[in-house]
Amino acid sequence: MITFIIAFILLIIGYFTYGKFVDKTFNSDANKTTPAHTLQDGVDFVPMNSNKNSFIQILNIAGVGPIFGPILGALYGPSAFLWIVFGSIFAGGVHDYLTGMISIRFGGAHLPAMASRFLGKSFSHVVNLFTLLLLVLVGTVFVTAPAEMINALIGSDTDYLKIIILGIFIYYIIATVLPIDKIIGKIYPILGMLLILSAIGICIGMFIYGDPLPELTLENLHPKKIPYYPVIFLTISCGALSGFHATQSPIISRTIDNEKDGRKVFYGMMILEAFIAMIWAAASMSLLNPEELSALLEEGGPAAVVNKIAIILLGTVGGTVAIIGVIVLPITSGDTSFRAARMIIADYLKIDQKVLRNRFAVAIPLFAISFILTNMDFQLLWRYFSWSNQVTAAIALWIGTVYLYQNKKQYIIALVPAFFITSVIFSYIFYDPTIGFNLSPTTSNWAGLLITCLLTAFFFRVMKKRKTQEVQ
Repeated sequence: MITFIIAFILLIIGYFTYGKFVDKTFNSDANKTTPAHTLQDGVDFVPMNSNKNSFIQILNIAGVGPIFGPILGALYGPSAFLWIVFGSIFAGGVHDYLTGMISIRFGGAHLPAMASRFLGKSFSHVVNLFTLLLLVLVGTVFVTAPAEMINALIGSDTDYLKIIILGIFIYYIIATVLPIDKIIGKIYPILGMLLILSAIGICIGMFIYGDPLPELTLENLHPKKIPYYPVIFLTISCGALSGFHATQSPIISRTIDNEKDGRKVFYGMMILEAFIAMIWAAASMSLLNPEELSALLEEGGPAAVVNKIAIILLGTVGGTVAIIGVIVLPITSGDTSFRAARMIIADYLKIDQKVLRNRFAVAIPLFAISFILTNMDFQLLWRYFSWSNQVTAAIALWIGTVYLYQNKKQYIIALVPAFFITSVIFSYIFYDPTIGFNLSPTTSNWAGLLITCLLTAFFFRVMKKRKTQEVQ
């Protein structure tokens, strides 16, 4: 397990070195008063300590993505570790940190508001619509996925799926409209410990009972020979780089007590999510070869793989606890997805959220739309979610690039991952046969690269024009 162990060490080093460099580049200031204090309202703007914020953040961002995605990515073999490690250090951590910290600097602003400030008001309307679409898709995915796992865990001949879905929706409504410290602030630290303990349990079980992991090779081991680029970067999003995090970090930016907590809460929790992704990808490779894994995924999807791994490594009781830890993930991301959607709509339409009636008025239509989408094919829903997720990540990284550029800081830390993921999303939409244009990988990759180069040239032209106007 040399590759696996080295990957773990690199993640730790990345947090203490590159994470510190990113924080220094942004120049977090302990003396600045955060929105949690200046805008305190007892609902969304509530000061909380760094430990509580960290637990809430990891549960907000870690849905089924850092488990389902790495399990699917394990089909490529240990080369999947490359994206998890380097993606989380140089892209995902930067993405999460910048969106959270820029939000703090601008009164807890959500992504559309940041897009309006840094990318232009006209573009912000598109970002608003796109962000809401992503949040509703995420909320829907994070209803159906845990509901199916709970239904499988019950193991009864009776199908309780619809009843479970209804129960999850009821919880989501309550968590969405109540003040953040009433439910989320109280139960998330406990659930966070359950999540971490379940991941540790799987990791220990893998070392004791699992077969040796294959060492790093750049060979494409996917049974269907699906190209590594650009598919792996959408298959494994949470755990490496995820635009969904850009919708969640502003929730916590409204509860950060001190700017110096930012590296731990935003960058650090991204690295922790990468650890979770590494464990599940490694466990999939340790217990199943690519052909066996592919067959199990075809039969029951990632949820079936989770059940098998947990029971094999931890036994019936321990495996059940681990599965519950996995179930916790999507539920605790789904509730904050709808919460973020409510806050974005309220900010956009200027609807006062101190009044409970107003919160219900915004939230109920969102749940109605999501309930309808639960009838959609899950695999198709996941593809749309994956692509829209990385589009949102690209937007957030370009916002971070503009912010650093305008403040005369080392914007290269955001520009490089912004350029990379932008080329990926264009290449993917040209390549994918289901939601895209079904072009060859070579044609798709060159087209994606060309469009990204043109957009980057346009970016620098606009920035130069703005700089000239400021001087004049």
